[in-house]
Parts: sequence; C-alpha cells; structure tokens
Amino acid sequence: MKRALVIGASGGIGTAVSHELASRRYDLTGLSRRVDGLDVTNEASIQSHLGHLEGPFDLILVATGALEPGGHAPEKAVREITPEAMEAAFRINAIGPMIILKHSLRLISKDTPAIFAALSARVASIGDNGIGGWHSYRASKTALNQFIHGAAIELKRTHKNATAVCLHPGTVETAFTEKYAGRHKTVPPHEAATNLIDVMESLTPDQSGKFFDYAAREIPW
Repeated sequence: MKRALVIGASGGIGTAVSHELASRRYDLTGLSRRVDGLDVTNEASIQSHLGHLEGPFDLILVATGALEPGGHAPEKAVREITPEAMEAAFRINAIGPMIILKHSLRLISKDTPAIFAALSARVASIGDNGIGGWHSYRASKTALNQFIHGAAIELKRTHKNATAVCLHPGTVETAFTEKYAGRHKTVPPHEAATNLIDVMESLTPDQSGKFFDYAAREIPW
C-alpha cells in the first residue's frame, strides 16, 4: 500500500485530496493547523510534527497557503504594498513549504519513486503576468516555485527517483477563493483533488523541478 502525507489536510483542497487519496487506498497521514496545531510559519512546529513521523512516504503534498495572510488583502496597486503584507505572504506561501521540504527529506526514500508537491498558483508565473497587481501573493508563490526548482536539482543527486514539483490546482470553490473568484471558471474541491492526484501519479523524475497545472500542462516561469 502506498503512503501519502498531506500538509494542510483540513483546508478545502487538502480535505478533498485526503478523501480522494483514501479512496485510492493510500495509507494517509494528514496534518493541519486547525486539527493538529501545525504552524507552517514556525520551524520548531514543523520539526516537531514531522519529527514524529516515520517514512518513507510515496507522496507528500503541501496544500497550505493564504491570499490574505495576517488579514492583508491582495494589493491592486503598488501604492498599497506594505512590508508587513509582503512578509506575511512570504512566510506562509514560500518559506513554510520550503521548511516542510527540509524536514521531509528523511521521509522520502532514496531508492524508490516518490513525489513531493506544493500548491502554487498560475499568478506566480512571471511570463504569464499580463495584468499586474496582487504583488505580495504573486511574488511569494514565485519564490515558492524557485525554492522547489532549486531543491529538485539537489534531489537529483540525493534522491534520484524523487520528483519535486509545484502545482496549480485551478480556481477551486473554497473559502480561500470565494471573495476573488469573480468571473474565473471554478471547479469543486473533489474535482480539483482528482485532477491533482492524477497529475502527481503521472509524474516521473525527469519532470522534477517543473511547474504544472491541473491538466499536467507545464506553466512558464
């Protein structure tokens, strides 16, 4: 039986992914702030929670993130940027997932295939940014992409069968997005979860370090 670890398992996407993994008969472990007290902005909390786990896991998904960390709404213009909003976005959207990867390395087999994936967002793409705005959120997810890309290069040397990627789940119907979905096409969480797991199960080590959407299409940096 394959084993999966979902970080952020009580969120909208995390819950749906957990249910779908269980239906596919994964041995599932879930961690979240709401249920377990895991604080992804605090390394001691991450180290404590992951330190109690025994590997290896075949799949690790970081399904955490925030559009309004600390109550800071996405900026519509440069004049709205504050250092506090930028720092809050980077701590939860970029630094947290990277520290999770740091403490997940011992939970990933060095010999057998494994997936480490973190939820990013299409707005993180510099090449696809044609409208501006959302500066802190965009940049924090772009930083996440760079972190995972760089880590994947290292993993090729230490965990040759591992695949580390960033994934864009689409605009999912959750409390996370309801204020900002607007005219964007949305998908229910269970559909997004099915899509994400289908992508993760299809990945191979030669795709490590890349950025994919819910249909396994590569997104430009």
